[in-house]
Amino acid sequence: MGIKKLTDLIEDNAPTSIKTNLLKNYFGRIIAIDASTSLYQFLIAMNADVSSALTNQLGETTSHLQGMFYRTIKLISKGIKPIYVFDGKPPTLKSGELAKRQAKRKEATDSLKEATEVGTSEDVQKFAKRTISVSRKQNEECIKLLTLMGVPVVKAPCEAEAQCAEIVKSGKAWATGSEDMDSLTLGSTVLLRRLFFSEAKKMPILEFELPSVLEGLGLTYEEFIDLGILLGCDYCDSIKGIGPKRAFELIQKHKTLEEIIKHLDKSKYPIPEFFPYQEVRELFKHPDVIPGDQLPAFQWKDPDVEGLNEFLVKEMGFSDVRVAQGIEKLKKFKNTSVQSRMDSFITIVKKPTDDKKPNSKKVTKTPSKPGAKSNKKAPAKRR
Repeated sequence: MGIKKLTDLIEDNAPTSIKTNLLKNYFGRIIAIDASTSLYQFLIAMNADVSSALTNQLGETTSHLQGMFYRTIKLISKGIKPIYVFDGKPPTLKSGELAKRQAKRKEATDSLKEATEVGTSEDVQKFAKRTISVSRKQNEECIKLLTLMGVPVVKAPCEAEAQCAEIVKSGKAWATGSEDMDSLTLGSTVLLRRLFFSEAKKMPILEFELPSVLEGLGLTYEEFIDLGILLGCDYCDSIKGIGPKRAFELIQKHKTLEEIIKHLDKSKYPIPEFFPYQEVRELFKHPDVIPGDQLPAFQWKDPDVEGLNEFLVKEMGFSDVRVAQGIEKLKKFKNTSVQSRMDSFITIVKKPTDDKKPNSKKVTKTPSKPGAKSNKKAPAKRR
């Protein structure tokens, strides 16, 4: 889920900190991808219509593998170097949120049974989406697939988005690819949303740069974390009656949650029984991750052709022709994706502009004669 309404708040109060871009423009970028959100998107997209869900000869769902295989090839074909990060054990503070999700999933399952018997196809699809979750087995299958494809994989000790943020902060990746906005409160300097479905839905990728977000909102990183907690996150209940606009105003005025609570009208805005905001703050600032300096040097290897055919074709029932075509694309674009971007070698220094003085004279350049050669070089193009 991430942080409630944080995207809307940034759009309203710091719109220039959000960039839109096309997938091809991330050529040469290393992106740490939250695998769980990607898998969930694949399962939602391909399994919403139960009758057309992708399965193998044993009736096991293969939508996650189908999505992971072809979308990863798409990224690599654009010159992007993905690192997939998988969830470990959820933090204790998240147990309440997980219990709520489980209850909602059970309710949706009951509603789906009823809709299947007497409801419309729209109802069936709606409730089918709500019953979907990513299993441990599906995670392990995707890890196996990516390893055979030669793509780096990290198993996080706790939450994937926190590990992604650590990889970015350590300089081993340029951005986090996730739909969860708490990637920013976890300290990822760049967050990319819609990475996996922007082209299919004809929507641009949303790029958030944390320093620009903080500057646009006029907040420090610590204040930004408290704002995220106040908006509502996965780790504790939010304060009822406080929406995004009010939350932002309170942070601007009081700076910390301690001061906000001290001055808050408790009769109007009752503090929830479970509100361990200090622990949540520490979780955002110091999450359980593998430190960046302890991570291996990431490598993008040649695909294991025999292994991919054994796994995808023989075990999972994929088309041998389509798998062969996918492998050829991996081979073709693998060397392209490991090239470095030009701007990783170039440091652009902005020339300081002199302050304008009231009595400064205007300098007029003498136009060159027709046919005269100019010694001025054309500016270098940036990727």
